[in-house]
Amino acid sequence: MLRFMLQVIVVLAACKAIGWLGQRFLGQTQVVMEMVTGVILGPSLFGLFFPEMQQWLFPKSVEIIQNGVPTSTKHPSMMILYVVAQIGLVLYMFLVGLEFNTDLIRSRAKGAIGVSLAGIVAPFLLGALIVFTLLDGDTRFFASNITAGNAALYMGAAMSITAFPMLARIIYERGIAGTSLGTLALAAGATDDAVAWSLLAVVLALAKGDANYAVFAIVGGAVFAGLVMVFGKALFVRLGQTVEREGRMSPEIFVWSMLFLMLGAYITDAIGIYAVFGAFLIGAAMPRGKFGEIMRDKLEYATVGLFLPFFFVYSGLNTQINLLNSFELLGIALLILAAAVIGKGAACALAARASGESWRMSAAIGTLMNARGLMELIILNIGLQQKVITPTLFTIMVIMAIVTTLMTSPIFKRIYAKFTPEEIQPSTPQMGALAG
Repeated sequence: MLRFMLQVIVVLAACKAIGWLGQRFLGQTQVVMEMVTGVILGPSLFGLFFPEMQQWLFPKSVEIIQNGVPTSTKHPSMMILYVVAQIGLVLYMFLVGLEFNTDLIRSRAKGAIGVSLAGIVAPFLLGALIVFTLLDGDTRFFASNITAGNAALYMGAAMSITAFPMLARIIYERGIAGTSLGTLALAAGATDDAVAWSLLAVVLALAKGDANYAVFAIVGGAVFAGLVMVFGKALFVRLGQTVEREGRMSPEIFVWSMLFLMLGAYITDAIGIYAVFGAFLIGAAMPRGKFGEIMRDKLEYATVGLFLPFFFVYSGLNTQINLLNSFELLGIALLILAAAVIGKGAACALAARASGESWRMSAAIGTLMNARGLMELIILNIGLQQKVITPTLFTIMVIMAIVTTLMTSPIFKRIYAKFTPEEIQPSTPQMGALAG
């Protein structure tokens, strides 16, 4: 426990310091710099210069004697860190669900669907091409039991994900949530991530190698989603009505909400499609209005400020840049990065242009859609934990996620500065201030 408390101090202090430097000199958000902090505290940098200190602070394993036989297992402090990171993920995906506004999709359905399809189809095709031409059968990237088809599905999901909360934060801060740009980008990002997460659910189910298990996971997940969005949503309306009537959220309503959240996470995890899906569904089914505002106020600071940094560090501990120890691997990493930018940013920009937007508007939309952020790290960690991908591909994809996310803010600011007053019509923000 003492080791874990020291980890808490180091992680929070490092995230705060590096976050401040990034905001002050690079114009990046706190959460983006926390992604970088996770890699810095891992073996790629901290472990490179101070290997003994890094291993002592974040020990990979500990040897215990079991029935007289030495056995290697996770160090207790790392087990605690992992659990805290998973709780943070569940709470975060619940908050993302609260931000998910289906009205946005309906209001700009034509443009959103076109941009979203481009952001799914193009990365999927490029990812599949990379899998079939370079990675097929290579155990350095995917587990031996993962077929080329499953690998292509996973790459498509991982390369097409959008940092929806980060997108919402940028749009909220600029006061453009109700403009053509803001509405179209939010609607496309929401649709895009819904499809990407669905692809991931299919991959996880098929990765088990059992057809019955896959059918159970896919059908069970679809049934659970339907029950939550129909019956669960009707039940949760009563919670929202009580909060609206009383003007506050009582401890009882908060606890009931957390109970439903954890139950949803447990059910989807038991089905076999990971806990974050249930957390997102419960959040999406919860009432908006005052209920959503108060719930965000109660959870956001603790989730984003306290829990999520541990997820970044846990991801950083699995990111080993020294695994890219050949020109071939570096070339593959650059190829995946280029495919990610072209398949997501360029494709979404062209789709927006085809739907009637100006080139400037289209470039802004493509830039926003190209960010992966925390959502990408979640998909990558799931893939690593479920033994779909190897640490080598995990490292390549983390680098891609960080680079594409770092690109977003400075490029968008440059494009946004050239917008005319007619293109920017301030309105009441429709999304919360989640960062990610």
